[in-house]
Amino acid sequence: MTKTTNKDKLGMLSGLSYQGGRVGVLLIHSLGGTPLELKYVAQGFAREGYTVECPMLPGMTNGTDVLSLSRWQDWYSEVERIFDELYEKCDTVFIGGLSAGSVLALKLAKERPVEVAGILAFAPTLWPNGWAVPWTFNFYRLVNARWFARLFKFSQRAPYGIKDERIRKFMVDAFKSEDRSLEEVYARSGVMVLEFRRLVAQVLKDLSSVTAPTMIAHPRQDDQSSLKNALALQYKLAGPVEAIVLDDCYHVITLDRQRDLVLERAVDFTSRQLMRIESERKAAAPKRATADIVEISG
Repeated sequence: MTKTTNKDKLGMLSGLSYQGGRVGVLLIHSLGGTPLELKYVAQGFAREGYTVECPMLPGMTNGTDVLSLSRWQDWYSEVERIFDELYEKCDTVFIGGLSAGSVLALKLAKERPVEVAGILAFAPTLWPNGWAVPWTFNFYRLVNARWFARLFKFSQRAPYGIKDERIRKFMVDAFKSEDRSLEEVYARSGVMVLEFRRLVAQVLKDLSSVTAPTMIAHPRQDDQSSLKNALALQYKLAGPVEAIVLDDCYHVITLDRQRDLVLERAVDFTSRQLMRIESERKAAAPKRATADIVEISG
């Protein structure tokens, strides 16, 4: 039996990239998550002809910041870098993310209001407050120093954001490690959570400046972040917002039972935005001058 090394594990967690047409989609994984969470949606967009990037963010991907040195600015800088590369290849770019990834998407949309065509927020999380999160977690709001945050580690509990038992088993098996327990694999360091809090605080101050059209899809029974997170965004965003409440999945909606519906609505949203953008471009284009017709009689 071949032993899986740590290097092999990181290879399994590499980013996803699909070459397509001149419309791009940048997807960002969750806090402590991996691009695998968004693979189904990424492939769905690729089948529709989009150019898709779903990077692994160092420091925000579980196992890539053992010493807890990264900050949210590092995560965001990587998102900006990938976005710039994608924008060079595409005329129009949408940005989306799962959970904490959607917060980074909102940050980019605020900083790049002209370049971001629309936002896809999948189970957006401003604070982990779902039914599977212990109420004692709220005390962590009192932690503000990185040195103190290093003393904490937060483990997830079943169902790990997935209601479908078959898919949950697949994900658990994919991340099983020979030298770490499942709780450790799904754990998030205290520093990572603290940096996420700081990111959210920054984004919340600027939400009223985010004018890009946004689609929010959030499960009613979210085990990690309650529906209140989506409602708060819907209330504070300045641009038009479409909200979809899902009734048969948990937090990782891009993989769970209603992933087909999530993909369908996301593609429909981007398609309609593209039609709007094209219409606006045509309306703004200068009209060609026409010559007067002069009748010449013999």
